[in-house]
Amino acid sequence: MEITLSDNALKTFARCITCLARIGNELAIQASSSQLLFHTINSSRSAYQCIAFKSGLFDAYNVSSNSLQCSVLLKAVCAVLRTPITNIDHLTVRLPDPDAPKVQWILDCYNGMRKTYWITCNVEPDIHHLSLDRQKFPSNFVVRPRDLSRLLANFQSSLQEITIIATEPSSLLTDASNEIGGKEVELRSYMDPTKDNDTLLHTQLWIDPKEEFLQYVHTGDPIDVTFSVKELKAFLSFCEGCEVDLHLHFEKAGEPILMAPKFGLEDGSHSNFDATLVLATMLISQLHEGAASEPPVGATGTHPHTEERNASHMLQENCRANVSFEPPSDHTRICKCI
Repeated sequence: MEITLSDNALKTFARCITCLARIGNELAIQASSSQLLFHTINSSRSAYQCIAFKSGLFDAYNVSSNSLQCSVLLKAVCAVLRTPITNIDHLTVRLPDPDAPKVQWILDCYNGMRKTYWITCNVEPDIHHLSLDRQKFPSNFVVRPRDLSRLLANFQSSLQEITIIATEPSSLLTDASNEIGGKEVELRSYMDPTKDNDTLLHTQLWIDPKEEFLQYVHTGDPIDVTFSVKELKAFLSFCEGCEVDLHLHFEKAGEPILMAPKFGLEDGSHSNFDATLVLATMLISQLHEGAASEPPVGATGTHPHTEERNASHMLQENCRANVSFEPPSDHTRICKCI
Protein backbone atom coordinates (compact mmCIF):
# COMPACT_ATOMS: atom_id res chain seq x y z
CA MET A 1 0.00 0.00 0.00
CA GLU A 2 1.17 3.50 -0.86
CA ILE A 3 -0.89 6.68 -0.54
CA THR A 4 -0.03 10.36 -0.96
CA LEU A 5 -1.92 13.45 0.25
CA SER A 6 -1.42 17.19 0.02
CA ASP A 7 -3.21 20.54 0.46
CA ASN A 8 -6.81 20.35 1.75
CA ALA A 9 -6.86 16.55 1.70
CA LEU A 10 -3.89 16.53 4.07
CA LYS A 11 -5.66 18.97 6.40
CA THR A 12 -8.74 16.73 6.45
CA PHE A 13 -6.56 13.68 7.10
CA ALA A 14 -4.84 15.42 10.03
CA ARG A 15 -8.19 16.44 11.56
CA CYS A 16 -9.36 12.84 11.32
CA ILE A 17 -6.26 11.58 13.13
CA THR A 18 -6.69 14.19 15.87
CA CYS A 19 -10.33 13.21 16.41
CA LEU A 20 -9.55 9.48 16.43
CA ALA A 21 -6.80 10.07 19.01
CA ARG A 22 -9.33 11.75 21.32
CA ILE A 23 -11.52 8.64 21.13
CA GLY A 24 -9.15 5.67 21.35
CA ASN A 25 -5.50 4.63 21.62
CA GLU A 26 -5.08 2.26 18.68
CA LEU A 27 -5.72 2.96 15.00
CA ALA A 28 -6.93 -0.03 12.99
CA ILE A 29 -6.32 0.39 9.25
CA GLN A 30 -8.14 -1.43 6.47
CA ALA A 31 -7.40 -0.76 2.82
CA SER A 32 -9.05 -1.96 -0.38
CA SER A 33 -8.87 -0.83 -3.99
CA SER A 34 -11.68 1.70 -3.48
CA GLN A 35 -11.31 3.07 0.06
CA LEU A 36 -9.21 3.37 3.19
CA LEU A 37 -10.88 2.73 6.56
CA PHE A 38 -9.69 3.93 9.96
CA HIS A 39 -11.25 2.43 13.12
CA THR A 40 -10.75 3.04 16.81
CA ILE A 41 -12.53 2.08 20.02
CA ASN A 42 -11.96 3.39 23.53
CA SER A 43 -10.67 1.27 26.40
CA SER A 44 -14.10 0.87 28.01
CA ARG A 45 -15.63 -0.08 24.64
CA SER A 46 -18.30 2.57 25.02
CA ALA A 47 -17.20 4.67 22.02
CA TYR A 48 -16.40 3.55 18.48
CA GLN A 49 -15.36 5.68 15.53
CA CYS A 50 -14.87 4.81 11.88
CA ILE A 51 -13.66 7.13 9.13
CA ALA A 52 -13.80 6.10 5.46
CA PHE A 53 -11.62 7.80 2.84
CA LYS A 54 -12.47 7.32 -0.82
CA SER A 55 -9.55 6.77 -3.16
CA GLY A 56 -10.36 10.08 -4.88
CA LEU A 57 -9.23 12.01 -1.79
CA PHE A 58 -5.59 11.05 -2.38
CA ASP A 59 -3.10 12.39 -4.89
CA ALA A 60 -1.92 8.81 -5.36
CA TYR A 61 -3.63 5.67 -4.09
CA ASN A 62 -2.18 2.23 -4.70
CA VAL A 63 -3.30 -0.92 -2.87
CA SER A 64 -1.96 -4.06 -4.50
CA SER A 65 -3.59 -6.52 -2.10
CA ASN A 66 -7.33 -7.24 -2.27
CA SER A 67 -7.64 -6.61 1.45
CA LEU A 68 -5.00 -5.16 3.75
CA GLN A 69 -5.24 -4.53 7.46
CA CYS A 70 -2.97 -3.57 10.34
CA SER A 71 -2.99 -1.35 13.42
CA VAL A 72 -0.69 1.28 14.91
CA LEU A 73 -0.69 3.41 18.05
CA LEU A 74 -2.43 6.72 17.52
CA LYS A 75 0.06 8.62 19.68
CA ALA A 76 2.79 7.55 17.24
CA VAL A 77 0.79 8.86 14.27
CA CYS A 78 0.12 12.12 16.13
CA ALA A 79 3.88 12.46 16.66
CA VAL A 80 4.38 12.25 12.89
CA LEU A 81 1.84 15.01 12.31
CA ARG A 82 3.35 17.25 14.96
CA THR A 83 5.01 19.15 12.12
CA PRO A 84 2.67 22.05 11.19
CA ILE A 85 0.50 21.08 8.23
CA THR A 86 1.23 24.43 6.59
CA ASN A 87 4.91 23.38 6.36
CA ILE A 88 4.18 20.06 4.63
CA ASP A 89 4.04 19.81 0.84
CA HIS A 90 2.77 16.23 0.87
CA LEU A 91 2.54 13.14 3.05
CA THR A 92 3.23 9.59 1.89
CA VAL A 93 2.20 6.49 3.83
CA ARG A 94 3.72 3.21 2.69
CA LEU A 95 3.32 -0.40 3.78
CA PRO A 96 5.69 -2.52 1.64
CA ASP A 97 3.67 -5.73 1.99
CA PRO A 98 0.70 -7.03 4.03
CA ASP A 99 3.01 -8.73 6.55
CA ALA A 100 5.43 -5.83 6.98
CA PRO A 101 6.25 -5.12 10.66
CA LYS A 102 6.35 -1.33 10.21
CA VAL A 103 4.49 1.41 8.35
CA GLN A 104 6.57 4.14 6.73
CA TRP A 105 5.42 7.77 6.99
CA ILE A 106 7.23 10.36 4.86
CA LEU A 107 6.79 14.12 5.18
CA ASP A 108 8.12 16.23 2.32
CA CYS A 109 8.27 19.84 3.52
CA TYR A 110 8.28 23.06 1.53
CA ASN A 111 11.77 23.93 2.78
CA GLY A 112 13.17 20.83 1.06
CA MET A 113 13.45 18.76 4.23
CA ARG A 114 12.21 15.17 4.19
CA LYS A 115 11.20 13.48 7.45
CA THR A 116 10.81 9.70 7.53
CA TYR A 117 9.17 7.76 10.36
CA TRP A 118 8.77 4.01 10.84
CA ILE A 119 5.87 3.00 13.08
CA THR A 120 5.59 -0.55 14.37
CA CYS A 121 2.32 -2.16 13.39
CA ASN A 122 0.27 -5.18 14.35
CA VAL A 123 -0.64 -7.22 11.28
CA GLU A 124 -3.50 -8.99 13.11
CA PRO A 125 -5.46 -6.09 14.58
CA ASP A 126 -8.62 -6.33 16.62
CA ILE A 127 -11.01 -4.63 14.18
CA HIS A 128 -14.63 -3.99 15.11
CA HIS A 129 -17.51 -3.34 12.75
CA LEU A 130 -20.89 -1.92 13.74
CA SER A 131 -23.84 -2.46 11.42
CA LEU A 132 -26.12 0.47 12.21
CA ASP A 133 -28.46 1.95 9.62
CA ARG A 134 -28.75 5.69 10.23
CA GLN A 135 -32.09 5.77 8.45
CA LYS A 136 -33.67 3.41 11.01
CA PHE A 137 -33.19 5.68 14.02
CA PRO A 138 -36.61 7.20 14.81
CA SER A 139 -35.25 10.48 16.19
CA ASN A 140 -32.56 12.77 14.89
CA PHE A 141 -31.50 16.38 14.63
CA VAL A 142 -28.97 18.43 12.70
CA VAL A 143 -27.11 21.26 14.39
CA ARG A 144 -24.24 23.56 13.53
CA PRO A 145 -21.19 22.59 15.62
CA ARG A 146 -20.69 26.18 16.75
CA ASP A 147 -24.29 26.41 17.98
CA LEU A 148 -24.05 23.17 19.95
CA SER A 149 -20.70 24.25 21.41
CA ARG A 150 -22.35 27.47 22.56
CA LEU A 151 -25.09 25.49 24.31
CA LEU A 152 -22.58 23.13 25.93
CA ALA A 153 -20.60 26.11 27.24
CA ASN A 154 -23.38 26.59 29.83
CA PHE A 155 -22.38 23.30 31.48
CA GLN A 156 -19.47 22.70 33.83
CA SER A 157 -16.28 21.82 31.98
CA SER A 158 -15.86 18.82 34.31
CA LEU A 159 -19.22 17.32 33.28
CA GLN A 160 -18.78 13.71 32.16
CA GLU A 161 -22.25 12.73 30.91
CA ILE A 162 -25.10 14.70 29.42
CA THR A 163 -28.76 13.79 28.82
CA ILE A 164 -30.76 14.77 25.74
CA ILE A 165 -34.54 14.61 26.13
CA ALA A 166 -36.64 14.82 22.97
CA THR A 167 -40.39 15.43 22.91
CA GLU A 168 -42.95 16.64 20.43
CA PRO A 169 -45.15 19.66 21.28
CA SER A 170 -48.34 17.61 21.54
CA SER A 171 -46.78 15.38 24.22
CA LEU A 172 -46.52 18.28 26.69
CA LEU A 173 -49.23 19.32 29.12
CA THR A 174 -51.14 22.49 28.25
CA ASP A 175 -49.69 24.62 31.07
CA ALA A 176 -46.21 23.33 30.43
CA SER A 177 -46.58 23.98 26.70
CA ASN A 178 -47.46 27.61 27.37
CA GLU A 179 -44.52 27.93 29.76
CA ILE A 180 -41.91 26.22 27.62
CA GLY A 181 -43.08 27.98 24.49
CA GLY A 182 -42.32 25.22 21.98
CA LYS A 183 -39.00 24.22 23.55
CA GLU A 184 -39.37 20.49 23.04
CA VAL A 185 -35.70 19.52 23.51
CA GLU A 186 -33.89 19.52 26.84
CA LEU A 187 -30.18 19.21 27.60
CA ARG A 188 -29.48 18.20 31.19
CA SER A 189 -26.30 17.45 33.09
CA TYR A 190 -26.22 13.93 34.49
CA MET A 191 -25.25 13.44 38.12
CA ASP A 192 -24.21 10.00 39.30
CA PRO A 193 -26.51 9.23 42.27
CA THR A 194 -23.85 6.98 43.82
CA LYS A 195 -21.36 9.86 44.16
CA ASP A 196 -21.23 12.99 46.30
CA ASN A 197 -22.59 15.74 44.05
CA ASP A 198 -22.86 18.52 46.64
CA THR A 199 -20.20 20.62 44.94
CA LEU A 200 -21.38 19.98 41.38
CA LEU A 201 -23.57 22.26 39.32
CA HIS A 202 -26.77 20.86 37.83
CA THR A 203 -27.75 22.50 34.53
CA GLN A 204 -30.90 22.20 32.42
CA LEU A 205 -31.49 23.87 29.05
CA TRP A 206 -34.82 23.94 27.23
CA ILE A 207 -34.34 24.40 23.50
CA ASP A 208 -36.63 25.41 20.67
CA PRO A 209 -35.43 23.28 17.72
CA LYS A 210 -36.67 25.89 15.26
CA GLU A 211 -34.19 28.36 16.73
CA GLU A 212 -31.17 26.16 17.43
CA PHE A 213 -31.36 23.20 15.03
CA LEU A 214 -31.32 22.96 11.25
CA GLN A 215 -33.48 19.84 11.36
CA TYR A 216 -35.42 18.06 14.11
CA VAL A 217 -37.35 14.81 13.82
CA HIS A 218 -39.19 13.16 16.71
CA THR A 219 -42.69 11.75 17.10
CA GLY A 220 -44.39 9.84 19.89
CA ASP A 221 -43.57 9.66 23.57
CA PRO A 222 -40.64 11.58 25.08
CA ILE A 223 -37.32 9.75 24.97
CA ASP A 224 -33.92 10.40 26.49
CA VAL A 225 -30.33 9.33 25.97
CA THR A 226 -27.44 9.88 28.39
CA PHE A 227 -23.91 9.63 27.01
CA SER A 228 -20.33 10.85 27.37
CA VAL A 229 -19.50 14.52 26.79
CA LYS A 230 -15.79 13.94 26.07
CA GLU A 231 -16.34 12.12 22.79
CA LEU A 232 -19.14 14.49 21.79
CA LYS A 233 -16.82 17.49 22.11
CA ALA A 234 -14.10 15.71 20.13
CA PHE A 235 -16.50 15.05 17.26
CA LEU A 236 -17.85 18.60 17.47
CA SER A 237 -14.35 20.00 16.99
CA PHE A 238 -13.82 17.64 14.06
CA CYS A 239 -17.05 18.73 12.31
CA GLU A 240 -16.34 22.40 12.93
CA GLY A 241 -12.85 22.05 11.47
CA CYS A 242 -14.26 20.32 8.39
CA GLU A 243 -16.98 23.01 8.12
CA VAL A 244 -19.84 20.52 8.15
CA ASP A 245 -22.95 20.24 10.31
CA LEU A 246 -23.43 17.54 12.93
CA HIS A 247 -26.19 14.94 12.54
CA LEU A 248 -27.24 13.00 15.68
CA HIS A 249 -29.39 9.86 15.46
CA PHE A 250 -30.87 8.20 18.55
CA GLU A 251 -33.70 5.94 19.71
CA LYS A 252 -34.04 5.59 23.50
CA ALA A 253 -32.12 5.04 26.73
CA GLY A 254 -29.86 2.01 26.49
CA GLU A 255 -29.62 2.13 22.69
CA PRO A 256 -26.55 3.63 21.01
CA ILE A 257 -26.45 7.19 19.72
CA LEU A 258 -24.87 7.71 16.31
CA MET A 259 -23.20 10.91 15.12
CA ALA A 260 -22.08 11.76 11.61
CA PRO A 261 -21.25 14.79 9.48
CA LYS A 262 -24.31 16.13 7.72
CA PHE A 263 -23.14 14.93 4.32
CA GLY A 264 -23.27 11.33 5.70
CA LEU A 265 -25.41 8.90 3.74
CA GLU A 266 -27.73 11.61 2.41
CA ASP A 267 -25.20 13.29 0.13
CA GLY A 268 -22.05 11.29 0.79
CA SER A 269 -21.45 10.98 -2.96
CA HIS A 270 -20.30 14.61 -2.93
CA SER A 271 -17.64 14.02 -0.28
CA ASN A 272 -14.41 12.05 -0.44
CA PHE A 273 -14.70 10.92 3.18
CA ASP A 274 -17.31 10.00 5.75
CA ALA A 275 -17.19 9.55 9.52
CA THR A 276 -19.28 7.78 12.13
CA LEU A 277 -19.11 8.01 15.91
CA VAL A 278 -21.19 5.57 17.96
CA LEU A 279 -21.56 6.04 21.73
CA ALA A 280 -23.13 3.76 24.30
CA THR A 281 -25.95 5.28 26.36
CA MET A 282 -27.09 4.61 29.92
CA LEU A 283 -29.66 1.88 30.35
CA ILE A 284 -31.72 3.80 32.91
CA SER A 285 -33.97 6.56 31.61
CA GLN A 286 -33.68 9.98 33.26
CA LEU A 287 -37.18 11.10 32.27
CA HIS A 288 -38.61 10.62 35.76
CA GLU A 289 -35.61 12.03 37.61
CA GLY A 290 -36.45 15.54 38.82
CA ALA A 291 -38.52 18.02 36.85
CA ALA A 292 -37.59 16.94 33.36
CA SER A 293 -40.12 18.69 31.19
CA GLU A 294 -40.97 21.81 33.14
CA PRO A 295 -38.57 24.74 33.44
CA PRO A 296 -38.21 26.32 36.89
CA VAL A 297 -39.36 29.72 38.00
CA GLY A 298 -36.87 32.43 37.09
CA ALA A 299 -35.03 30.34 34.49
CA THR A 300 -35.82 32.73 31.68
CA GLY A 301 -32.47 34.43 31.24
CA THR A 302 -29.41 33.42 29.27
CA HIS A 303 -26.96 34.52 32.00
CA PRO A 304 -26.92 31.51 34.34
CA HIS A 305 -23.95 32.62 36.42
CA THR A 306 -25.92 35.59 37.80
CA GLU A 307 -28.72 33.27 38.84
CA GLU A 308 -26.19 30.90 40.35
CA ARG A 309 -24.63 33.56 42.58
CA ASN A 310 -27.81 35.31 43.71
CA ALA A 311 -30.40 32.59 43.94
CA SER A 312 -28.78 29.17 44.08
CA HIS A 313 -30.94 27.95 46.97
CA MET A 314 -34.09 29.34 45.40
CA LEU A 315 -33.32 27.62 42.10
CA GLN A 316 -32.78 24.33 43.86
CA GLU A 317 -36.36 24.51 45.13
CA ASN A 318 -37.74 25.99 41.93
CA CYS A 319 -36.36 23.13 39.86
CA ARG A 320 -39.23 21.12 41.35
CA ALA A 321 -41.87 23.70 40.43
CA ASN A 322 -44.49 22.98 37.81
CA VAL A 323 -45.70 26.46 36.89
CA SER A 324 -44.01 29.80 36.26
CA PHE A 325 -45.98 33.04 36.11
CA GLU A 326 -43.36 34.82 34.02
CA PRO A 327 -43.96 35.07 30.26
CA PRO A 328 -42.03 32.49 28.23
CA SER A 329 -38.68 33.57 26.82
CA ASP A 330 -37.90 33.47 23.13
CA HIS A 331 -34.47 32.12 23.94
CA THR A 332 -33.12 28.85 25.24
CA ARG A 333 -34.02 28.43 28.91
CA ILE A 334 -31.30 27.69 31.41
CA CYS A 335 -31.57 26.33 34.94
CA LYS A 336 -28.59 25.73 37.18
CA CYS A 337 -28.82 24.20 40.62
CA ILE A 338 -26.06 23.64 43.13
